[in-house]
Amino acid sequence: MRIGIYMDFVYAADAEGVSTDQAVVLFALQLGPRIGEVVLFGRLAPEPGRAPYPVGGPHVRFVALPHYRALTDLAALLRAIRRSCAVFSAQLDDLDAVWLFTPSPLSLLFAAIARRRGVAVIFGLRQDTPQYLAHRLPSRRWIWVLPFAHALDRLHRLLAGRVPTTVVGPDLARKFGADRKPVLEMSVSLVRRADLVSLETAQAKSWAGELRVLSVGRIDPEKNPLLLADVVAELRSRDPRWLLDVAGDGPLADALRRRATELGVADAVRLHGYVASGPALQELYRDAHALVHVSLTEGLPQVLHEAHAAGLPIVATDVGGVRGALSDGSAGLLVPPRDARADAGTADVARPMARSSAATRALPLSSFEAVWDLKLQEPLFASAPRNLPAASNPAAAAAPSNSPAAMTKPASGSHQRASQAAGSHHRFTPPSPPRRCSATARAAWRPAASR
Repeated sequence: MRIGIYMDFVYAADAEGVSTDQAVVLFALQLGPRIGEVVLFGRLAPEPGRAPYPVGGPHVRFVALPHYRALTDLAALLRAIRRSCAVFSAQLDDLDAVWLFTPSPLSLLFAAIARRRGVAVIFGLRQDTPQYLAHRLPSRRWIWVLPFAHALDRLHRLLAGRVPTTVVGPDLARKFGADRKPVLEMSVSLVRRADLVSLETAQAKSWAGELRVLSVGRIDPEKNPLLLADVVAELRSRDPRWLLDVAGDGPLADALRRRATELGVADAVRLHGYVASGPALQELYRDAHALVHVSLTEGLPQVLHEAHAAGLPIVATDVGGVRGALSDGSAGLLVPPRDARADAGTADVARPMARSSAATRALPLSSFEAVWDLKLQEPLFASAPRNLPAASNPAAAAAPSNSPAAMTKPASGSHQRASQAAGSHHRFTPPSPPRRCSATARAAWRPAASR
């Protein structure tokens, strides 16, 4: 199977190849070996450069689209539209399906082109578009964009009744009517199963000496980073051993330093800058005693998977899909936004949480492999336009003929029961299959209740 994936990211190229600074691309790269080939569409920066995440390999191909700096660069965006559509259209004969992520307006144009050519279309949403854009406007001069964002959001909710759609987190799933539409609630994990710490290791962490609370994410307004200084100040008023590590960068980094100085905790705060997903970031998680996440808006943050994978207690604001990701508070503490005192409750409960099985029960489900097995494998293969021979499915070719990885039909029997036992809310139930869909794939698109 060959699937094209469009995310509105900027890529760079140099003598070593193509790369990007968007960690989520690692998720797309891991799909390649499991389905056959992933074709990534993205804006290519005109100047040579190198970013932390290389793009390439035997199962991944990159297709360059015209560059524009951002959606706010309207003139450049308009100039890029015609050429982008032409480049995208030229690739469709080689693709079985396309997975198009919003909020880029190009996603809608690409979807119309693909549907006209008879190629299966899947929409993808990773966050609440109006909320996301409201917190990222360059200035008040751009407030006129918000009505368009709400209109785009309403359009996608209407299209979700006709076009298969993936959404990240239970909050978006409810908003898009996953109980009655072809909407799949999923998560995006960059953690590999081999990187999960054992329950024994997580529960045996020493709480003697320094105590570290970790925050991972952009230091941008919608992440509410200045509250972190207040959180560590409150923590240190309860126990002076607490220190704060911040992995991330952004326009409010200097403001966070100033706030820490105002509160007298500058010596207890370490700003590491951007830390790429990999061994260095894993070490920060494993050295920490708790993760605090103070964002004002979210889909389902990747950092929750990473913290679970490290067996780390979590305190997070109750926004977006966070509540569902933390099992209504049984796999982490939920606190109201903008409340430093509530966030600092970490000091009172992190130690017993780290010792309890409830805090670490989500750990085995935090890996990419779990997301693939329980959520994505069946729907993506169901979108293929024909029955796929085992040779075209690398996972199937290496698996016994009766294993889930070898089948392009719905999961059943023990695999389906395992999915239910793991708490998977697998609802990807379009009223009708996509065009050029085989009889085997049609069975996978039946309503879940009839399986």
